[in-house]
Amino acid sequence: MSTATPADWTTRPAPRTAADWIARAAEVAAVLATDAAERDRAGATPYAEVRLLKDSGLVTLLGPVQHGGAGQDWRTAYRVVREVAKADGSIGQLLGYHYLWNWAARLVGTREQWEHVEAEAARNRWFFGGAVNPRDKDVVVTEDGDELVFTGRKSFSTGSRVSDVTVLEGVFEGTDRHVFAIVPSDSEGLTFHDDWDNIGQRLTESGGVTLDGVRTPWSTAAGYVDKRFQPRVYNTLNVPTIQLVFVNLYLGIAGGALETAATYTRTKSRSWLHGGHERAVDEPYVIDTYGDLTAKLWAAEALADAVAAEGQRLHDDPDAVTEQARGDFEVRVAAAKSRATDVALEITGRIFEVTGARSTATAEGLDRFWRNVRTHTLHDPVAYKRREVGRWVLEGELPEPTWYS
Repeated sequence: MSTATPADWTTRPAPRTAADWIARAAEVAAVLATDAAERDRAGATPYAEVRLLKDSGLVTLLGPVQHGGAGQDWRTAYRVVREVAKADGSIGQLLGYHYLWNWAARLVGTREQWEHVEAEAARNRWFFGGAVNPRDKDVVVTEDGDELVFTGRKSFSTGSRVSDVTVLEGVFEGTDRHVFAIVPSDSEGLTFHDDWDNIGQRLTESGGVTLDGVRTPWSTAAGYVDKRFQPRVYNTLNVPTIQLVFVNLYLGIAGGALETAATYTRTKSRSWLHGGHERAVDEPYVIDTYGDLTAKLWAAEALADAVAAEGQRLHDDPDAVTEQARGDFEVRVAAAKSRATDVALEITGRIFEVTGARSTATAEGLDRFWRNVRTHTLHDPVAYKRREVGRWVLEGELPEPTWYS
């Protein structure tokens, strides 16, 4: 990637406020944007891009200040993901998933566990990956003395080869008891497969992973005390929290598409020879399209920010989260996910109407925005998100906590 990394990040004072961190994310995005299309075509493992995230401090955004983190909350994390995704959807996804897995210890772990994980992650600037895919057969977990042994395979493991640590998930053999644990990504028996070859999100390192007897101490089993899990309603916030990452990923990609297209229209597009205008920016249908798409994007962003604020109130008092509060929040997230999906797909497809035939040149790379959104929005059917909203409106039905709701 570009060598234009701001050299003064290490000498300047670290950002302090949410606004400062969002501005830092915009600086990172500016670096990524310089060669985003070229890197997308190359599809190389994004080691340099992850180093950029580490050097900028973005990887420790949620970490405790006393250990070198930024001490920011999820509202800021979502905005940072959105900002980075404007330039590169793949790196935005990697960062968003990193935030989720960095927070996973707090989601399900004991205080002692998550304080240890968060301190180590901040001090060492760990980058997190996750071998957690509910559509696959569960990884089997067995006991061997004071150790747990994970065995199985997952089709997707976002972050794989660029991660320092990986979150594992499996089920104890012969039971329905799930367990999460964090292990070094170079652990013996953990093999990442270089088989991610999709039309979009090409740099996410989301290929398969094999767990061939991966061992970790019993003490790393998140939320287990004396080998018994300590449940809380807060444990079920994983889905709405990651779905809001998706929302901001899609809106970031859409925003980047709109900004890139507008620059192209201003500098390269030609007016239609029968339209009576010398410049493309004076074409009435071009003006109307940009106004329409921008209004839709702004509305979706406003909804996303409002829902993020609602969610933060739950994160601020985990022990007070009720099933009702969790369900109401999931419905709001589902609505935001539905809107973000539709808006992002529309924007990334319609920009070609106002950039012109020459904008489809491979060198321009405008197609990457649509490919990225189209690929990731298939993660789970948006129709089921609309169903959650509809059932809540008509019957007051709360979504049952699952891996997707």
